[in-house]
Amino acid sequence: MITVEGYAKINLTLDILGKRPDGYHEVSMVMQSVSLHDTVKLTKIPKGIELTLNVPELEADERNLAWRAAALLLRERQVEGGVRIELVKRIPVAAGLAGGSADAAAVLRGVSELYGLGLTLPELCSYGAKLGSDIPFCIMGGTMLATGRGEVLKELEPVPEFWVVLAKPKISVSTAWAYQNYDEQGAEAHPDNAAICEKIKAQDRKGIASLLCNVLESVTIKQYPVIAQYKGWMLEKGALASMMSGSGPTVSGLFADEKAASEAAAYLRSRTDADIFVCQTTGKNENQN
Repeated sequence: MITVEGYAKINLTLDILGKRPDGYHEVSMVMQSVSLHDTVKLTKIPKGIELTLNVPELEADERNLAWRAAALLLRERQVEGGVRIELVKRIPVAAGLAGGSADAAAVLRGVSELYGLGLTLPELCSYGAKLGSDIPFCIMGGTMLATGRGEVLKELEPVPEFWVVLAKPKISVSTAWAYQNYDEQGAEAHPDNAAICEKIKAQDRKGIASLLCNVLESVTIKQYPVIAQYKGWMLEKGALASMMSGSGPTVSGLFADEKAASEAAAYLRSRTDADIFVCQTTGKNENQN
């Protein structure tokens, strides 16, 4: 049996450059791993796939990305044998934190290790891209500029360490809905990805925080004003910056130290029914080929 962690991501920026001929959107965004993670335990079995998980409302069959990731690798690499997947979820579902993608990435990495396939990072990312645009990033981890539909990655310097507070309100946002509404209304402000990449390279914590921007934020806030309220509370409690992650609804706040992050989290817990997490930014995934 082997154990692999699947780490959540937040967006530092998210820009949409237009609609592609294949129906996807062309994006340009800076993504960052955080220490909040799911745990995947993998065991060889004679054949097939068995999936168990600790979230009753999630499918434990071929509709689940973790299952599909295992099936893809077993089939494509003509593996003689199957895998039992025990998935312990901590990353909230439908939150803009790439929880499903993180699980799929962990399964791809884990099955390769379990069966000694020796797949390289580019090979794992190629398989991941067949299943979801965020999976290659979740395989790599760290700090990346993602373009294309999100699967084309450029490694950036690791960000200076931030403490991160995540607040996930009791609502779910469809990514397809968010992008469709963005197509109709657009955005007034767009991120300066070149500038934030320079601030990251310079390890300028305040400079990075000043450049956070997500074009989907105004779309989702219009439907769910509570997101703006969470952002305001985080800033009031000392966040260097606060922004919605992905298509939402999770709001992330960047803090300089653990004490400020913990106090902000306690404040939010006392005023909301949101799921609140305190975590840190993390580097690239370890133990990779």
